[in-house]
Order: sequence, then C-alpha cells, then structure tokens
Amino acid sequence: MVDYEKVVSYWKEKRITTDAELAEALNGHSIAFAYNSGKLENENVTYNDTREIFEHDGVSSYTGDLRTLFEISNAREANEFLLTAFGEKIPLDEELIKEIQRILTQKTYDARRWRLGERPGEYKRHDFVTGKNEIGAPPEDVHEEMAELVSEMVSIPDDKALTAAAYFHAKFENIHPFADGNGRAGRLLMNYILLLHDRPPIIIHEEDRREYYGALEAWDEGQELAPLVNFLKEQTVKTWEKQVLRRERKDNG
Repeated sequence: MVDYEKVVSYWKEKRITTDAELAEALNGHSIAFAYNSGKLENENVTYNDTREIFEHDGVSSYTGDLRTLFEISNAREANEFLLTAFGEKIPLDEELIKEIQRILTQKTYDARRWRLGERPGEYKRHDFVTGKNEIGAPPEDVHEEMAELVSEMVSIPDDKALTAAAYFHAKFENIHPFADGNGRAGRLLMNYILLLHDRPPIIIHEEDRREYYGALEAWDEGQELAPLVNFLKEQTVKTWEKQVLRRERKDNG
C-alpha cells in the first residue's frame, strides 16, 4: 500500500538539488501536469497535443483553435522556467508570481480583457471573480493581499510544506489576482513551493475536478483548509504511486 509519507520518502531519496536532476525526476510528469492543469480550464486541451508540443515543440495536423495551442505551448515554457527557477533557488515573490502568470497567459488574453487594459504578468485592473460564490479581491487590494500572502510563505519548515502549499493555493485562488490564468498559475506555484521544500509535486487530475473545486470552496466559505490538504495528499499518491511501487519491486528483487 502506498500512502503520502511513502511518496515523500521516495522523493527525498532522489536528493534533487539541480535543475537537471529535477528535469530527470519529472520526466513524463511535466507533460501529465500540463495536460491535466490545462484540461481543468479548457476542454479542448488533449494529452496527445500536449505531448507533441513538449517533446517536439509543435504539433502535426492540428485543427483546433489557436488559443488552446498557445496555452499548451505556454505551459511548456512555464515548465522550463520552473526548472530554471528551481536551479537558481529563486524565492517565491511577487515578481516570480507575475512572471509565471505572464508566461502561462501570453497571447491568450481575449479582446475584451485587452480593451479593458488587462495584460499578462500584471495584476487585474478590473473586478474579475471566480466560482459560484464570485470570489476575488477588489483590484485595488490585490497588491497588498498578495504581498501579505508571499510574506507568509517565508521560513516554512519542510515538514509543513504541504499545508503551506495548500494554504497558498487556496488563498491565491481566493484573491484571484489576475484577469485570467489564476488556476494554472496557482497550481504551478503550489508545486514550486513543494519543490523548494523537497516535497513531491502534484498533478491535480482533471477527472477529480469536482473534489478539487469542492476543497477550494471549503476555504472560500469557511476558511477550512483540511479538505484541500487531504485532497492534495490523495492526489500526490495518485501522481506517484506507480513509480513508488516500481521502486519497491526493484528493491525486493
């Protein structure tokens, strides 16, 4: 049986310190993460298109819309940026957050957002909200709330990394700091926090979206973090279970 602690042990045994080591550890994972994260927001994202773009920087016989193609290509570029940031141990700050969102949303803002003055890599200028409860901080409060959130991520003990990452993700989505791309940026930033604290990154599987959104709503409605922490533990196991079992079979001969 594989549980969360066993996955953490498996990850820590890798002793990853460089971007090259991380890229090797995430071989295959990055494609699956980009596919699932993109699919949560855009039903037109496919695994085959994602794999082709990650492996060949392009797709063959593509007939879909350009926005979807840009989103997948952006996810690939954001993954490369994440590896570089990890290698350089760039701390989580507002500049990093804005850059990740910029990469993920470049060339994808629609005409309405553009006319309103919204731009990738900049906090929202208008009252964009999300979810059934229309969650989102007023644009004039975003910088202050994000600065406070970033300050709360400083000096986190490694054994509290998952809770801190869950808190960051819930609060980030609650603030909804950008006009677009908050979900994709939030999930990637959550994984960056985990990686900085030597914890395995998580794929939030698109087929589990109902539980995922329910866990985020539990925070929005009552500041309950436990549902999201528990969900992320389950998703961590689902992400890495096959690799852990493969390692166990190898070790047992």
